[in-house]
Amino acid sequence: MTTFKALRIHQGPLGASASLESITLEPPGPGEVQIRVAYSGLNYKDALAITGRGAIMRSFPRVAGIDLSGVVEASGDPAFRPGERVLATGAGLGEWLDGGLAEYARVPADALVPLPQELSLFEAMALGTAGFTAALALRRMLENHQAPALGPIVVTGASGGVGSIALILLHQAGFQTAALTGKPEAALQLRELGADEVIDRGQLDLGAKPLEKALWGGAVDNLGGEVLTYLTRTVRPWGNIACIGLAQSAALNTTVMPLILRGVSLLGIHSVQVPRPWRVALWQQLAGPWRPQCIEQRIVRAVIGLEQVPQAARELIAGQARGRYVVRLGGDL
Repeated sequence: MTTFKALRIHQGPLGASASLESITLEPPGPGEVQIRVAYSGLNYKDALAITGRGAIMRSFPRVAGIDLSGVVEASGDPAFRPGERVLATGAGLGEWLDGGLAEYARVPADALVPLPQELSLFEAMALGTAGFTAALALRRMLENHQAPALGPIVVTGASGGVGSIALILLHQAGFQTAALTGKPEAALQLRELGADEVIDRGQLDLGAKPLEKALWGGAVDNLGGEVLTYLTRTVRPWGNIACIGLAQSAALNTTVMPLILRGVSLLGIHSVQVPRPWRVALWQQLAGPWRPQCIEQRIVRAVIGLEQVPQAARELIAGQARGRYVVRLGGDL
């Protein structure tokens, strides 16, 4: 058995709590792969689990972390060989399976994607679940006929991990973009990511009518709540709203008017249980034609160690973070 460090979440009488522990790992069984983890990421969902602010995990104790990159050490599936570089996002990691905030992980083979040659292990987690989710949103919008001619795409929660990468991908795909943010001081950074316009969320008139003036060709929303309601009222005919997060609220109080009078589509972006062929194809896109320029400089807020994750999670929940935290476990193996 392998002994290693991991960030585990326990459920106690006062709620969930995180602790850095030494744990052991059994060899992989059939259909499982043992990974020596190089990097993981800190995502909003991870922060909810680590701080106890969200009911993310289905059982306890559980290793946190919904993504990882690393090297295969042993495999119970012939599709993967020792020494192969791989990555995983979602697929139950950090929820009902032990996750990537650990030096080693045992992962179902179906959750793994071979690391594209064009990406390093570090770059894979600089993108991580946030990059994969943003790419999935763009894919679904394009499949539903979103085009630059429909007008600008507004991105909410634009300074976060998903929002910042969405701005980059949309800009590279030829869309005009508007960044909606509660951090107006981040305007320069958002423009550098690709925003043509930066809007202070605190100054936004959300309106109250079932239909307001049609402003946006489409939207990528990380907030939910009143902002998502506003988007349904203000997206132009045949535009798409990619619904990703609930950082503001899980509620949605709107009418069917935008759907039946403007043909607006609300696209759910579920990045956990994604068909494996989609995963592989999206990572090939992110490593190829959709690859962001200067990944580390534009996307990464900080590279941190496992012991720094709880504090970083609190900063993320408090809205103090811009960009991605990358967690170094084994480094560039």
